[in-house]
Amino acid sequence: MNIIFQTWPWYVSGFLIGMIMLSLIYFGKTFGMSSNLRSLCSMAGLGKRVAFFDFDWKAQRWNLVVVLGAMLGGFVAVQFMSDPSNVAINPKTIAQLAQLGIDAPNGKLMPDALFGPDIFSSPKTILILLIGGVLIGFGTRYAGGCTSGHAITGLSNLQIPSLKAVIGFFIGGLIMAYLLFPLIF
Repeated sequence: MNIIFQTWPWYVSGFLIGMIMLSLIYFGKTFGMSSNLRSLCSMAGLGKRVAFFDFDWKAQRWNLVVVLGAMLGGFVAVQFMSDPSNVAINPKTIAQLAQLGIDAPNGKLMPDALFGPDIFSSPKTILILLIGGVLIGFGTRYAGGCTSGHAITGLSNLQIPSLKAVIGFFIGGLIMAYLLFPLIF
């Protein structure tokens, strides 16, 4: 039982994701988290007003289980698996964050300056979150899917557009980490 509550090695998690992807390919299904938002909007009746949401969401009902699984997995991870002693943060990362005025997590998984409850008291941080959310939504729609859909399902199906999208995600992440993040913070 102890193995369930420990951090799993990459080869176990990767193998399980691979087996799930083979199952989805076998049954002709595709995976992606952003498609669930479309299903939820369709369920709420937005298909009567916006043509994009006018589709048979019941055919994607199985994918809503993925959302429930992600929520349940997040709860289990926080309640039972959030032992920060399992995580070793590179000292160079801590030093780089300190240069930006962000303290080390100090016994936590994430620094409070970025993920603590006080971030909602700063208008600058709220604006960053709003702009970031809009950009993520726009990027997901523009790319035809989210990172999980392209990187897991698209690459598993050997789709060239997904490969291009994943390369774009990595380039965007590098630009954010090395150029924009230091400017913002």
